[in-house]
Amino acid sequence: MAITCKAAVTDGKGNFKIETIVVQSPKDDEVLIKVKAAGLCHTDHDSLRWGKPLIIGHEGAGIVAEVGKKVTGLSPGDKVILNWAMHCGKCFQCLEGNEHLCEVASPVAAGGNGYTPGHADPMGTTMDGQPILRSFNIGTLAEYTLVKAGAVVKNNSEKMSFPAASIISCGVMTGYGSVINAAKVKAGSSVVVLGTGGVGLNVIQGAKIANAGSIIAVDINPVRLWMAKKFGATHTLLADKNDTGLLQAALEVKELTGGRGADYAFECTAIPELGAAPLAMVRNAGTAVQVSGIEQDITIDMRLFEWDKIYINPLYGKCRPEIDFPEIIKHYENGSLLLEQMITNTYTLHNLDKAFDDMLKGKNAKGVIVFD
Repeated sequence: MAITCKAAVTDGKGNFKIETIVVQSPKDDEVLIKVKAAGLCHTDHDSLRWGKPLIIGHEGAGIVAEVGKKVTGLSPGDKVILNWAMHCGKCFQCLEGNEHLCEVASPVAAGGNGYTPGHADPMGTTMDGQPILRSFNIGTLAEYTLVKAGAVVKNNSEKMSFPAASIISCGVMTGYGSVINAAKVKAGSSVVVLGTGGVGLNVIQGAKIANAGSIIAVDINPVRLWMAKKFGATHTLLADKNDTGLLQAALEVKELTGGRGADYAFECTAIPELGAAPLAMVRNAGTAVQVSGIEQDITIDMRLFEWDKIYINPLYGKCRPEIDFPEIIKHYENGSLLLEQMITNTYTLHNLDKAFDDMLKGKNAKGVIVFD
């Protein structure tokens, strides 16, 4: 039975409207989700200019409304978290253990051609009688969404709110996974986090869970540095926005790390000019991690790589949803990972303009759209 509901739809030219869409019942391997909350991040705002109409949003949590005949392990009424990095389990990358880089199902890595928003069949979702694509093939800024079963992870937490669950599927996973899965931070080590927005705060939380010895947060915003302490930073450095490449901040980091530099540094600013900044923060043979997904040309002083430094650019914290989401839920349940506290404000779908504005002005650690 088709459902008529509301969704945020962009024209691909920088604009969006709240439109009426029609979502069909699921086919064999599909699941219909009643969305209860959708997290916002800068990628959602970027999607307004991806050159084609689509339903925006790629972080979300909700309730299973209906399942296809061949779907197992999910039933109507189940609480779930949506995962945008779907995987086939059979391609080269999946067999290598890189589910987040699936060459068949991932909307980012499929075919190795970079991101092609909404490249898959819109799967029974229409607007004005015409098929409409969904951001990352899930389009969570909608009251209902129809997805492949592989995009759904069951949430067994009794106490986790839907807004808290909604932010796991990108911002939390990216920060946490960059520490745990990608860098594999060692206990007792020193960690620097450049930029303490939503992703940076989750890098801090991941480093705390990994039992890092020191966690140094660097930002130009004193309010965000206050939040960084709340989420586990042991030291904070207020950077100067005119500090090119954060080289002055790097000297302060070295003073805090015995003169040699940190063991690990994570760039979470999304500022292209700071793409090389973590290299300046780490010791010889240290690891620099570019978390925020910079995709512009930048100039790097190759001397920053001296000596034996490692620079990695992981996607989505190397997410393995069926493994990582339950682990994140477990850390939440035992109090070692904060989620509710990360949500600065919630908004209705009709206040999406305000939510984007607050995000762009740096007012929120995380803003979330909530649905009735």
